[in-house]
Amino acid sequence: MSMVCRLFKSFSSRGLAASPKSGAGFRSSWNALPRQPHISALYSELHHQSVAQPNGFIFRQLFEKVSSTYTYLLADAQNKEAVIIDPVIDEVNRDVKLIEELGLKLLYAANTHCHADHVTGTGLLKKILTGCRSVIAKDSGALADIYIQEGDTINFGEFYLEARSTPGHTDGCLTYVLNDRSMAFTGDALLIRGCGRTDFQQGCPKTLYNSVYGKIFTLPADCLLYPAHDYTGQTVTTVEEERKLNRRFTKPLAEFIELMNNLNLPKPAQIDVAVPANIRCGIQDDPIALGPRT
Repeated sequence: MSMVCRLFKSFSSRGLAASPKSGAGFRSSWNALPRQPHISALYSELHHQSVAQPNGFIFRQLFEKVSSTYTYLLADAQNKEAVIIDPVIDEVNRDVKLIEELGLKLLYAANTHCHADHVTGTGLLKKILTGCRSVIAKDSGALADIYIQEGDTINFGEFYLEARSTPGHTDGCLTYVLNDRSMAFTGDALLIRGCGRTDFQQGCPKTLYNSVYGKIFTLPADCLLYPAHDYTGQTVTTVEEERKLNRRFTKPLAEFIELMNNLNLPKPAQIDVAVPANIRCGIQDDPIALGPRT
């Protein structure tokens, strides 16, 4: 538990505000903010796309084709501490293989929210990789080792992710922002030229609109935005692009609400399996958490 105390701190107060699972005896701890790294070039694992990235920073963008979900692996190249965002159960073997090949120590498996379109891989990763802890928003209603909220940070080596609460798709949606604000991971709150639906799981168009404008569009214009999904073959966007080109968020609030309330989308194919499993953090003791197999 001392490692978790060392690696989590509150962004706003420089003290810890993250909450562990009830009864875990978690205590707060302060540590200094890491250095602000300078920028160098890197290639995305998925499409070998050149992007600006902090020096000494390992980054991989991975894709699961059934639910079109992106998983992100972030690590400090020096001490090898790593975080994975939105892992999918069907690709855990791939993720573990990559983590081991790179010689990384996975500290945290963090979800941007309780997903409805796939079963999270966090439970299985915890079983395979000793010391890995699951992380999710306090407001998600899901089980996890550590609950976080607005302003909390996830530290790995010289880097950290700041949690920004961006509800609207679900109550527990978080956007994770890298410490130098060069990139952010928006989950389903903001997609490339779109956004997550708002017609189930506590969805609310007005809340989502305000979240995107208040917590994501306030990031630097050139901040790279990485979504939880893409269905058109795109991998990354920027704050400036989405401000100008996202047809949903260029609308006034009233028109956005009208649009979102009339999408009439079918429910996600895996929702009846995914949500119950993800509420339990994808824990594998129960066969339902394994999800459908073909």
